[in-house]
Amino acid sequence: MQVLSRISFCAASCWVLGCQPVAREDAVWVTIPHGASIKAVAESLAVHQLVTSPGSFEWYAKFSGATDSLRPGSYRLYVGMSPGEIVDELREGRPFVDSLVIPPGLWLNEIAGSVELQLGIRSDSFVVVAHDSALVTRMAARGHSLEGYLFPGVHRVRRGATAREVVYVMLEAFEAKWRTEWTLRLDSLGLSRDEIVTLASIVEGEGGVDTDAPYMASVYHNRLRRGMRLQADPTVVYGMGKRRRLYNGDYGFGSPYNTYRIEGLPPTPIGNPSAATLEAVLYPEETEFLYFVAAENGKHIFTRSYREHLDTIRSIRDRRSETRDR
Repeated sequence: MQVLSRISFCAASCWVLGCQPVAREDAVWVTIPHGASIKAVAESLAVHQLVTSPGSFEWYAKFSGATDSLRPGSYRLYVGMSPGEIVDELREGRPFVDSLVIPPGLWLNEIAGSVELQLGIRSDSFVVVAHDSALVTRMAARGHSLEGYLFPGVHRVRRGATAREVVYVMLEAFEAKWRTEWTLRLDSLGLSRDEIVTLASIVEGEGGVDTDAPYMASVYHNRLRRGMRLQADPTVVYGMGKRRRLYNGDYGFGSPYNTYRIEGLPPTPIGNPSAATLEAVLYPEETEFLYFVAAENGKHIFTRSYREHLDTIRSIRDRRSETRDR
């Protein structure tokens, strides 16, 4: 009888509150501060579209005797959860979390600096963990660090987390985004995952608009197949260890990362690419392009031959000169 009444009560509450089937991809983070009233909790849930009526949820919480048992913390909830499920979560208590925002393309040391600024974790501690040989082996990275696998995006980390916890969060985000079909795709490309991550880091480093990425990837795949050097500017910058504009003399800089001097891919990734860029490298456009150059609007112009490439550069310079003369 008790089970039956519980089911009937939940069914009635869902009818009042308008429950929907849970879509687990619709995750929402809600923070319940210390001392928050049930009214404030209900209004916060409504703002995040987790309940349709704050008043109805407040009534449900009072009727079920949960008013004094909801605990502060940061909760990962889902659109479509029933009031009972939400109350059960809020009764558990969760540690407060902070948001860590990492844009795509940053170098490991830049991420470490950003982690220190955002979370107060010493950058040198983060760098030490990112060179942990066990973690490097786990990710099957060719180098001695986790460069390339510190996944960009908005991460939720426990307030007071250690450097190791933050690194784990980023690695788990990478593994979550890496799909099974991507692993199957590696064989057809004849490349390892680490080589794909390396190539994606180069494409990410080139910048430009997102729609250019599959064409840039095509250029680099074509060059690799033909045994041509990649001649990618971001690899020179990475090897120099400082982001700045390149000058003609820089292209001869002695570095194992300088793809104007070395054959094939550099020894490790040169940054941490996004999922979209990884996908672009795994599924590039099918073209015969071997060259590209950035245009004035941020897009890139792709060409098949060196002569076309030089003509394009000349045309861009002429347009820039005309603009300056006006």
